[in-house]
Amino acid sequence: MSLDNRYVQAERAVWEHYELEPREQFVELESPRVRLRVQEVGTGDPVLFVHGTAGNGAYWAPLIRELDGFRCLLLERPGWGSSSAIDFSATPYANLTADVLRGALDALGVERAHVVGASIGDVWALRLAQKHPARVGRVALLGGGPLVADVPVPRIIRLIASPIGAIMVRLPDKPARVKSILREVGHGATLDAGGIPDTYINWRVALSNATESMRNERDMVRAIVGRRGFRSGLTFTEDELAAIGQPTLIIYGANDPSAPLAVWERVTDLLPAGQLHVVSDSGHMPWLDDPEAVASKLHNHLREPRSATAPR
Repeated sequence: MSLDNRYVQAERAVWEHYELEPREQFVELESPRVRLRVQEVGTGDPVLFVHGTAGNGAYWAPLIRELDGFRCLLLERPGWGSSSAIDFSATPYANLTADVLRGALDALGVERAHVVGASIGDVWALRLAQKHPARVGRVALLGGGPLVADVPVPRIIRLIASPIGAIMVRLPDKPARVKSILREVGHGATLDAGGIPDTYINWRVALSNATESMRNERDMVRAIVGRRGFRSGLTFTEDELAAIGQPTLIIYGANDPSAPLAVWERVTDLLPAGQLHVVSDSGHMPWLDDPEAVASKLHNHLREPRSATAPR
C-alpha cells in the first residue's frame, strides 16, 4: 500500500522540523501475514517503539530528537500508514500482538531489543516481554494504557467502537479537531504556549484524511472493546504482571486522563522491577510537553546495567 503524497509531504515536514532524517524499510511477516513499515533513526542498542492511536512514526519525533545513542526502530502497527491491515478478531489479542513484534524483530535481524510503548502500545510492549522474554531487554511505557481491567475505555475510543464511529473515521479532519483532542488528553498548556508546532497538527490531519489508518484502527478497536469495557484477554491479570521480570519504567503525565495515578502506582508495584516517574504539567503523551525530561529519564533507564530479575 503506497502512501498518499499529501501524507508523505506532511510527514516529511514533521521530521524536517525536528531535524531528523529517518531511514525507511518494509518487513514481511508470515504469521500473521502482514507487511510492516519501519522507520529507523540513530545507531546503537536497538529500541523498538510501538505507537498508540494518536499516530505512527512521526508521533515520536520530539522524543527521538532528544534521545541519542540508540537505534530507534519506529514500527507502524498493522493498518497504520503503509503497513497492511490484519484481522484482529481472528487470533487472541495477547498472542497476536506479541507475534507481530517478535516477527518484526526477526525480520529486522534483531535478536534482543528494548521496547517502548505508548497508550495501546503499552499493551504490545508488555505482551512481547511476557510472551518472548528472551527478546526484550528493558521496557518503557509512556502514558497510560489499558494494562489492567479497571482502566476505563477512553471516551474517544468508545465513540470509535460505536456505530457512529464508522462515520467519525471517514469525516474530513481539521486542525481545530486535532487540537481539541490534544486538549482532552492533557496537552492544552503546551498548545497554548506554542509547544506543539503546526507541522505536527497538519501531519495528524493528513494521517486521518490521506491514509486508511483510522478506519483500520476502528476495526482493531471493535475487536478489543465490548459493551462493558475492554474485552477479556486484552488487559493483564495481577499474576501476569508479577511474572514480567524485565526492568519496566512507566512515565506518566500528571494531566493524563487515562486513569487515576493510583492505578499506575499499583501496576508499578505488581511488576517485580517496576518504576514510576510522573511528569508534572504533562498529558497522555508526556514527550509532547517535556521532550527533554522524558528523553533523559528514558535514556538513563535504557542505559542501566541488566537487573538480576531480568530474563537472560
